[in-house]
Amino acid sequence: MRKHCRRKIYSLVNPISLAIDGVRTTPQSALNDLRLRELAAIESFAKGKATLQDWCDINAMLSIAETMALAGVGPEALVDCEAAQKALIEAARRFEATRRMGTTGPGIQAFRGLFEVHDLQRQSIQRSDYEKLIQKSLHRIRSKAKEVIEL
Repeated sequence: MRKHCRRKIYSLVNPISLAIDGVRTTPQSALNDLRLRELAAIESFAKGKATLQDWCDINAMLSIAETMALAGVGPEALVDCEAAQKALIEAARRFEATRRMGTTGPGIQAFRGLFEVHDLQRQSIQRSDYEKLIQKSLHRIRSKAKEVIEL
């Protein structure tokens, strides 16, 4: 008996529009939601009323920005990543000691600088590449790579 071709029929997803969306840059509405969340976290740190979720938001931004910089998208972000990482470690130590989350003025400046650079990184690449770099960052954290710091 001969083999028959069994082509997949995508009834729920249009593969052409999906491919076109992957080539485009990330839509502004999705970026605005991310920006709002990250700016709210930075503002919470500035007021000294940050929560663990705010710390995690800044940490996620830092991880993705660092992965993008190491992949060649805005390598100048590594300087801001290093400063923001030191500020996050200091904030975690302060939280363990005092149960209050906050950081110093240079830490806030590091977060703001990182936000600006990472926002430019997000806008300069395709959405599919951005999603791949997010997954790469997540896998790097899960695998506990040598450069990942555990707190």
